[in-house]
Amino acid sequence: MPRRTATMLASTLILIALLCAGVLMKVPYSEMSPGPTVNTLGKVGGEPVLQISGRKTYKTSGNLNMTTVRVTGADYNMNLVEAVYGWLAHDSVVVPHDTLYPNGKTEQQSTQENAEEFSQSQESAKVAALTELGIPVTSRVVVSTVIKDSPAQGKLHAGDVIKAVDGTAVKQPEDVAKLVTKHKPGENVTFTVIPAKTAAAAEKAGKEPQGSEKITITTTKAAKENRAIVGIQAGTDHTFPFRIDIKLADVGGPSAGLMFSLGIVDKLTPGQLTGGKFIAGTGTIDDRGKVGPIGGINMKLVGARNAGARYFLTPDDNCKAAASDTPRGLTLVKVKTIDDAKKSLEKIRTGDTAALPRCSAG
Repeated sequence: MPRRTATMLASTLILIALLCAGVLMKVPYSEMSPGPTVNTLGKVGGEPVLQISGRKTYKTSGNLNMTTVRVTGADYNMNLVEAVYGWLAHDSVVVPHDTLYPNGKTEQQSTQENAEEFSQSQESAKVAALTELGIPVTSRVVVSTVIKDSPAQGKLHAGDVIKAVDGTAVKQPEDVAKLVTKHKPGENVTFTVIPAKTAAAAEKAGKEPQGSEKITITTTKAAKENRAIVGIQAGTDHTFPFRIDIKLADVGGPSAGLMFSLGIVDKLTPGQLTGGKFIAGTGTIDDRGKVGPIGGINMKLVGARNAGARYFLTPDDNCKAAASDTPRGLTLVKVKTIDDAKKSLEKIRTGDTAALPRCSAG
C-alpha cells in the first residue's frame, strides 16, 4: 500500500475513533436555543390565547409576541460532539448543566417549578393590566402552601385568608414572615384567618368573605437558621371583576408576563396598541406593573427576529446583554414598567421611533 494512502487511511480511522469517543463521552453541559414565539393577540390550536368574558373587548391587529427558549432537559446528558457543535453555532448557547438545574434538580422538579411560575406570571399579568387601566382588583393574602410535618400542618390550610398575625393586619405576603420572625423559636404566634372553604363560598356568591377565626401555633426553628417559622408560604389571591383566561400549553417560567399584560390591555381598550406592527418582547411582571429581567435573552432575540419581529420590548436589566449581540433588523426598546411599554408602543404606532428608549451595550 502506498505510504500516502496508508497515511490518509490511518488519519481517517483516527478521526472516526475520535468522533466515536466524542459521541460516547458525556459532558456536564446543557444547551439553550431559540424557542417558538406566540402572538398573545392571536390563536393557538384554533383558540384565542387571551379569552375575556363579561367585559366588552375590542378588535386588535399586529403582533405582541411572547418569546421562549428551548433547553435540553435536566435528565439529558450532552456528549462532547453536541457540546462542541453548540459552542460553534451562532444560534445556540452551551452552559454548565448546574446553571440551568442547580442542586441536582430533576426534570420533574424543573417542570413543576416552571408550571408554577407560569401560572403566577399569568395572575400578575392580569392584575398589572387591570391596574394600568384603572379597573379595581380585589387582593387577599392567603396560605399558598403548608409544609408537611410543620407546626402549621392541620391548623392552617392552603387557601386560608390571612387577615392578621398577632393582631397586626397583613397587606402583603411578606408581612407574614416579618411578623412570625419577631418571635423566638418555641413561642406562640396567633393567626387571624378566614378558612379556605368560607372564602371560596363567598367568592362564588360574589361577596366579601366574613367569619374569621384565631389559630395559635407554636413556632419552631428554621433549618440551619436561628429564626422562628410555622411552616407555611404566604401568597396573594386575586378576585377579578370579569373572567380572563390565558390558553397556552407547553410553556413554563415567568417571562411572558409583560406580553400577556399588554395583550390584555389591547383587548380591553379601543384602538390598537401595535398599529399593525410586529412587536415581540419578554419580561416578568409584578402586580404593580414593574418589569423584571429574564434568562436566555439573546436566544429570545434570535427567535423573535426569525419570526418576523421588528421591535423587541426588553427589560432594562437585560438591555446590556441584549445590545451586545442584536440580530440585524431588530430594534431593542428598553422598558421598566407596563406604562413604559405602552408609551413605546404609541411611539412605534405613530412612527415616532426616534424617540424610543433604546438599549445600549455601554
